Amino acid sequence: MSMTPETPLPAPGTLRPLPQLIFSSRWLQLPLYLGLIVAQCVYVVLFLKELWHLVLHSLEFTEQQIMLVVLGLIDVVMISNLLIMVIVGGYETFVSRLDLQGHRDQPEWLSHVNASVLKIKLAMAIIGISSIHLLRTFIEASNIGTPRTTYTSEGVMWQVIIHALFILSAIGIAFVDWLGREPSNKPHASHAH
Repeated sequence: MSMTPETPLPAPGTLRPLPQLIFSSRWLQLPLYLGLIVAQCVYVVLFLKELWHLVLHSLEFTEQQIMLVVLGLIDVVMISNLLIMVIVGGYETFVSRLDLQGHRDQPEWLSHVNASVLKIKLAMAIIGISSIHLLRTFIEASNIGTPRTTYTSEGVMWQVIIHALFILSAIGIAFVDWLGREPSNKPHASHAH
C-alpha cells in the first residue's frame, strides 16, 4: 500500500485547461475556410460571366480569341479545384474530421489526406494553374510588337522562370516528403550458409 497520494488521472478524452485551450484554437481557422467558400462563390460568378461572354460573342471572335477565353475558363476551374482542396483537405487535416467514410461522393484523395499529401497536391495544382497562364501568355505573346499586345519578351521570360521555379519547388516538396517516409519494405540481408 502506497503512503503518497496519487494524482488523479483525467478521464479519457479530457484535457487539462491549457492543452484544451491550445487544441481548441484550431477552430479559429473555421472563418478562414468559410471565407474561402465565399471566394469559391465569386469564382462561380466569374466563370458564368466569362462563359456568357463567350456564348454572346462566339460568332464575332477569332479562333485565337475563343481559345483565350476557354483557357480563362479552365484557369477558373483549376483555381476552384485548388480552393476545394484547401477547404476540404485543410479542414479535415487541421480542424476536424468530416466523417465522410462510406459517403458515395467522398473524394478518393480525401481518404488518405494529411499535411504532406495536401502540400504535394497543392503544389501540383499551382503548377497546373501556372501552365494555363503560361499557355495564355504564349498565345497572346505571339502578337508581340502589335499595338494591342501587353507582353514584352522580358515579361514572358520571367513567367517562364517563375513557372520553372514552381516545378522545382514541387519536386523539392515531393523529395523531402519521400525522404521523410518510413521504408515499408526494407531489403532483407541475405545470409550465407
